[in-house]
Amino acid sequence: MKILLVEDSKFLRLATERALARSGYDVCCAADGDEALRMAQMKMPDLILLDMLLPKMSGLDVLKALKKDPATKPIPVVVISGMTEKNAARLQEDGAAGFLQKSSLELDKGPERLLAEVREIVSKLPTIEARKTTA
Repeated sequence: MKILLVEDSKFLRLATERALARSGYDVCCAADGDEALRMAQMKMPDLILLDMLLPKMSGLDVLKALKKDPATKPIPVVVISGMTEKNAARLQEDGAAGFLQKSSLELDKGPERLLAEVREIVSKLPTIEARKTTA
């Protein structure tokens, strides 16, 4: 499974990328909103993990742009943010497939919780073939 990780914090991006790669995911990364859109179109990942506070273009603008583009619209986007859970419903209206709160992931204690959440999300996603037929 190919995952695009969009995170501006170099430390979090590298730590998360390593953890996902060790778990068998094919990971590509973007550090800002513009790069995220370019990478999504170039790599066509199976899942996008998207931070909300990004340079150049906000995560919300990236989400909306991904969902407007017919090529990237079917890609599930999971928002990873420091924002509160109350924003999750609004983000889902804008097209997010899920919401993970950074503080509850306890990334400073290691990647285990993030990996468990990603596995859970992936298990609930429609198969890649099913997404292509509904796109």
